[in-house]
Amino acid sequence: MSLTTRALAILQDWVQSESLRKHCYAVADSMKYFAQIRGEDVDLWEAVGLLHDMDYERHPNLEQSPTEGHPFVGVAWLRENGWSEEICRAILSHADYSGVSRETALEKTLYAVDELSSFVIAVALVRPTKSIHDVDLAAMKKKMKDKAFARAVNRDDIIRGAEQLGLPLDEVITNVIAALKSDADRLGLAGSAIK
Repeated sequence: MSLTTRALAILQDWVQSESLRKHCYAVADSMKYFAQIRGEDVDLWEAVGLLHDMDYERHPNLEQSPTEGHPFVGVAWLRENGWSEEICRAILSHADYSGVSRETALEKTLYAVDELSSFVIAVALVRPTKSIHDVDLAAMKKKMKDKAFARAVNRDDIIRGAEQLGLPLDEVITNVIAALKSDADRLGLAGSAIK
């Protein structure tokens, strides 16, 4: 059984919120896309995207404790169930407050696409068609400047993520849009563009 198949089953078990599941799907899509571009292990990267917020619904950790709640609960469960340290470390590293620095391409990519994937979805949902197919770089840049739009999404994290990846922000945004377009139906973003 692939890591992605196992990760999907865990996500379905741990997360009941449809919006949080869609966020995890979107991050997994972005991770898979970047893994393909970089010649990395697509199955591993996609699984990390699916699992990165598996414990957020049950243990949100809004106070950002450096030892309890999200992502520590999920990672502890993954370790107990034989998931690799590479995966566990990547999940820990996406939380700035975890104390785990981002060293590998896997870790840096997860951080770069996490908030950005949510932002792309938010932009798609305010299009008249509610379609990812109507989202482009220009629309994204315009919405990033609008501080009132999707204010829960941290723009600084998006910018820092691209910097840590060593890629231009425009390229990262364009790649995430392309990744989400490939999964528009599951994400509920096909809109009226697909008849």
